[in-house]
Amino acid sequence: MIRLLTCALAACPLYCAAAFIPENQRAFPTLTIHVAPNGSDAGDGSESRPFQTLARAQRAVRSANSNADVIVELADGVYRLSEPLQFRAADGGQAGTRVMWKAAANAAPVIAGSIRVTAWKLFDPERHIYVADIPRGLDSRQIWSRDRLARLASIELSRASVAFDSEGMTINDAHRDDLASLPDQHRIEVQSTGWFTNRISPVSKIVGRKLLMQQPDWDNNTWGYDALNAPVGAETAHLYLNNSLTFLREPRQFYIDPDAGKLYFRPDEGAASTEPEVELPRLDYLLAIGGTYERPLRDLTFRGIRFSYTSWMGPSTNDGYADQQSGAFLKGRSAARPRDAHLTCVWGCSEFESRRNEWSQMPAAVQVSAAERVVFDQDVFAHLGQIALGIGNNADAHATGVGLGARSIEVKRSVFADLAGGAILAGGISRDAHHPSTPAMANRDVVIIDNRIQTVSQVYMDNSAILSTYVAGALILHNEISDAPYDGIDIGWGWGVNDPGGNPVYRDARRGYYDSAQNLVYDSPTMHHDVLVAYNHLHHIKQRFHDGGAIYNLSASRDTVIAGNYIHDIPDRIALYLDEGSRYLTLRDNVIDGAGTWLNINTLDDYWPLRVTTDNQAFGNWYSAAKVRGSWDEYHDNLARDNRLLKPGAWPAAAKAIVERAGIRKGVEVARYAPASSD
Repeated sequence: MIRLLTCALAACPLYCAAAFIPENQRAFPTLTIHVAPNGSDAGDGSESRPFQTLARAQRAVRSANSNADVIVELADGVYRLSEPLQFRAADGGQAGTRVMWKAAANAAPVIAGSIRVTAWKLFDPERHIYVADIPRGLDSRQIWSRDRLARLASIELSRASVAFDSEGMTINDAHRDDLASLPDQHRIEVQSTGWFTNRISPVSKIVGRKLLMQQPDWDNNTWGYDALNAPVGAETAHLYLNNSLTFLREPRQFYIDPDAGKLYFRPDEGAASTEPEVELPRLDYLLAIGGTYERPLRDLTFRGIRFSYTSWMGPSTNDGYADQQSGAFLKGRSAARPRDAHLTCVWGCSEFESRRNEWSQMPAAVQVSAAERVVFDQDVFAHLGQIALGIGNNADAHATGVGLGARSIEVKRSVFADLAGGAILAGGISRDAHHPSTPAMANRDVVIIDNRIQTVSQVYMDNSAILSTYVAGALILHNEISDAPYDGIDIGWGWGVNDPGGNPVYRDARRGYYDSAQNLVYDSPTMHHDVLVAYNHLHHIKQRFHDGGAIYNLSASRDTVIAGNYIHDIPDRIALYLDEGSRYLTLRDNVIDGAGTWLNINTLDDYWPLRVTTDNQAFGNWYSAAKVRGSWDEYHDNLARDNRLLKPGAWPAAAKAIVERAGIRKGVEVARYAPASSD
């Protein structure tokens, strides 16, 4: 069928004449390719003889998309991938055609990177632990039972009992003498939460009560800010040991022995079934979407599809997860790191500052780069072991090897739920991200609208729900965000160091950022500008970390507006936060109810009289009893005026109108998805 259509179109004189018609004025026939889990790749892709695999359908698209708009229609069911799908320029529209992968009518297809684990046996009746066979060598940092995330077996340590040094940590507690006898010590890891970071460091071996740690992770995790060995804030500073069968003591925890091919799991208390329903990821990511700068992928849509079950294994390597902020982390060895940095550089030093442009980003489960006009509409991103959707991130966060270069990307009417990491990460953090060396690298015009985001960043708690770094013209509108440990919406990056003229604070000897010849003082602005964050509904977020804000900005951003948002139920936390280098932003007509601080600006007063965070204005906002922090004054040209206090039980009509408009727009049909509540 596909071959006949292609030949017929190629032979048609009218089609040949269409080559001289502008792309946006051409009319193409539409070809529908059908796929079903019970189909056959020996079929022809028709409704009566559908293909079985997505890879076969992809080959069919490539044979037809030069001459027709192509729809790949997925029947209901689970499509299990043995390897990730790679979408290149040849998989999108060609010279004016379009390609869409969509759910069939009334179907809810799932693209899954997992296997179903069955044939469970009771292993330890006292601890209510079950065991099942899995393929030898298969490992994962997450599993899902009945569509709810389960966690690595874990115990908490008292920080007061631990002493840190350059090799690792010593536990001064006789109750921990058994650690040295544990098997597979290289699989055990230390996890630390601080003021805004969530760090993971793998163990090399245990001698007595001394945990010797793997490198270079330990070095990377013990310097900088909010380091593993020197976290800020007792409220969020916790220390855990993860990933040993001995630690499996709580419901909904698991342990994998990949060498033996065994999965151990403790279900929820009172679970009726002795046969747990478990999905075990076997893929690091699901989709890599993108071409090259010379030939980007274009005109590709995914509609009504669920993406589920991955596990990013980076933290299980000797790089661990040396978290710095919002999913950015240190990787590899740094020749500049002082030997005693675990003592002398736990609140910054010039050697640490000089590496800011070399930080890595977490690879997402679905990755988009070097692409134009890619749309995700009414999709579900659920049960994923990292950030769900990455758009134009650093090259090392993309399986294509090509980062950045994302333009006119839309994410709309979709659901993000039950995620180990954040929902959406748009933009990179490298030099080419903030000042592209070629125009094709620029990230532009990303639209994130009418999405429901809930229960995210459950493992990588430092991830904001939505982060847009260096993206010109980002629009983040009418989303509802809830149940998150860290920020709701973060925009910008760079702490002002890459803005025109640089950040004078980082010339100070204590920072020394510009001492490195690679860190330039730019005369031109970054790609962070013309951003609109408006009409979003954020609530019950910032449940773990005190630093950051429900809506947060870093660095200068001309023509950027944060307006009409409704933020509530974040007690003792910051609602609107303009951090280092924030300039030229307008915050207006927002309603904040139930926050500790409704407005905060970081002008780095420790470095007074240097002017770093300036030229911002906040007016027309409504807030309940909450503080204002920072230097809103004439010296910094930060203007706060006409902001009004909400009186309990007597909100004015103007504030009520903002609340009514915030969140997903009335009448907009969001993807159908009901997260499981319990076993």
